[in-house]
Amino acid sequence: MTSASQNSSRSGPRTSSGGFSLAKLLLEGRAFLALMVIILVFSMLSPYYFSLGNFLTMASHVAIFGILAVGMLLVILNGGIDLSVGSTLGLSGVVAGFLMQGVQLQTLGVVLFPPVWVVVVLICVLGALVGLVNGVLIAWLKVPAFVATLGMLYVVRGAALLMTNGLTYNDLGGKPELGNTGFDWLGFNRLFGIPIGVLVMVVIAIIGSIILNRTAFGRWLYASGGNERAAELSGVPVKKVQVSVYMLSGICASVAGLILSSELTSAGPTAGNSYELTAIAAVVIGGAALTGGRGNIRGTLVGAFVIGFLSDGLVIIGVSAYWQTVFTGAVIVLAVLLNAIQYRRRVKLPGSNGGPSTSPQQAGKARTADPAHEKIAG
Repeated sequence: MTSASQNSSRSGPRTSSGGFSLAKLLLEGRAFLALMVIILVFSMLSPYYFSLGNFLTMASHVAIFGILAVGMLLVILNGGIDLSVGSTLGLSGVVAGFLMQGVQLQTLGVVLFPPVWVVVVLICVLGALVGLVNGVLIAWLKVPAFVATLGMLYVVRGAALLMTNGLTYNDLGGKPELGNTGFDWLGFNRLFGIPIGVLVMVVIAIIGSIILNRTAFGRWLYASGGNERAAELSGVPVKKVQVSVYMLSGICASVAGLILSSELTSAGPTAGNSYELTAIAAVVIGGAALTGGRGNIRGTLVGAFVIGFLSDGLVIIGVSAYWQTVFTGAVIVLAVLLNAIQYRRRVKLPGSNGGPSTSPQQAGKARTADPAHEKIAG
């Protein structure tokens, strides 16, 4: 390098990752910034928005999407997609309603009313089984994730419709004399003033964060999502990781279905329709890359709150439901655009100081070499 080029390098603007950049800060913190803007704007538009009671009510709505989004994040980190979570949520509620109404054993002439904890365990097992089918189709039979989970979406939704003949199970509160009361506890009770659904979401988020950041499974997940072939050559059990994330996603969908049915004290076969799209939107708004290997729990939860607080704010100020769909879609498109800008900047960053630019393939290898440094969220 000549003396002139050295002086130019010193005097030119530095864009290295070690330097402070306001644009970079705003880009990577965009989900949190968007949430603050939403709260500020709707607080000015409505006197009822900015209150503790309203925030807790909105948080209980967000809990459903937040739990779904945590499971969806695990799948997307692996480079996959799960379109069956909404249907799994609906089927979980229907099966829970069926069990709470009593299981008739005609040969014995008795009706069994399982306690609530048994219902919860069985529903979680059901979600895991749906996820297992997805995982086997994708990991072992090499069916594309989009096709496999889209097929399961219809299979699971059809099963819910067949079970109920299109009807809804009502009055799931149970009866004291039957020993099956307490199902509505998930939806209506509060602990320290916080809705139980919100606390369940927080617990699931903490467990998910520990798994991603403190366990070998988390490192395997980031590695396989960043570069599956390289991870497999490095000894990562890629197929087991794939199956596991779909099972975890199914369990999260079942838990969300239990909470939703508990809040409504009813279970219908169409519950959770299009919820999978909302979960994907929350993950994307939170800064995760749909190509896999990038994202974290914190950003995903913020993304869920962005969608929930925006939707509820539009309801409070009386905006038409049709416009709510338009606004939500616009936010998703903007989030994807900003994700593309953010990750494009990261790929080009090593070459911005005069060095050779990094190709996407080289960037993928770098992610696999040290996946812990790629836990990025908006």
